[in-house]
Amino acid sequence: MNILVTGGAGYIGSHTVRELVTREHRVIVLDNLSRGHRAAVGGALLVRGDTSDTRLMEELFKKHKIEAVMHFAASSQVGESVRHPSGYYHNNVVKGLALLDAMVQAGVPYLVFSSTAAVYGEPKEVPITEEHPALPTNPYGATKLALESAMRWYSDAYGLRFTSLRYFNAAGADPAGDIGEDHDPETHLIPLALRVALGILPHLEIFGDDYPTPDGTCIRDYVHVNDLAAAHVLALDKMASGGPSTVYNLGNGSGYSVLEVIKAAGEVTAKPVKVKFGARRPGDPAVLVAGSQKIKDELGWEPRFVDLRSIVDTAWRWHHSHLAGYEDRNEH
Repeated sequence: MNILVTGGAGYIGSHTVRELVTREHRVIVLDNLSRGHRAAVGGALLVRGDTSDTRLMEELFKKHKIEAVMHFAASSQVGESVRHPSGYYHNNVVKGLALLDAMVQAGVPYLVFSSTAAVYGEPKEVPITEEHPALPTNPYGATKLALESAMRWYSDAYGLRFTSLRYFNAAGADPAGDIGEDHDPETHLIPLALRVALGILPHLEIFGDDYPTPDGTCIRDYVHVNDLAAAHVLALDKMASGGPSTVYNLGNGSGYSVLEVIKAAGEVTAKPVKVKFGARRPGDPAVLVAGSQKIKDELGWEPRFVDLRSIVDTAWRWHHSHLAGYEDRNEH
């Protein structure tokens, strides 16, 4: 199948591109390289640009005979979204609608959408299932939910079929160690802990130690990036065989506290991870754990990386061999 992957030079997008190429799909990556990395794209054609370029989109769909789209291109930092909601609505909603319009115009029927557990907001119950109320508490979650809502209306009106995948905490790297997580600034716990172990950072700040959890720190559900990639392929296969539009949660279904993650990082690296405790961040729930039974039952998805240490170990292989990340920041 000819597949357009927007944001395919980013963290989760690049791992999904690799999965698609491995399965012998023909992949075209569209990325403006504002956050992604050219070096992360292997085995696929990279086109620099974004979905707001109507003429480019029309040309891509026609020239490459695109049959499906996987949409990763988005701004994705919660704190930044609170400070700059305008940019998030523009990147995630306005440009997302431009993509939907281009797909309808070109008659492309299938869309797999990179969504987020942030659409749920404060959890009313754990684990969180797809039936949980969607009440986002930040612009990032709100913009993802807004595009999901648009996709439903487009599905009814134009026959566009979609699968929205709501991730919990994406983590790890391809076991080959040649592609991985490289954000600027980095806000995710595992890479930050590994940077402390490498001596790049002096310490790791933990936001709050007084949550109602066994050790007082937040608990999150970490799902390996390769398991996320596999889920995207399963979702596309299901739609291509006649499956309906739907939404799935993606997580391991088990939670680990901040201190447990730091302990695992210390064990994997055999190096100390110094921490300092700070105040809670506003809006951080004590526990976020996914209920992912729906995708297991309907698509047969099963995470291959189910324990925290195996996830951290793959991240360590990447960070230990790429101290400066992809080293292509001059392109941004």
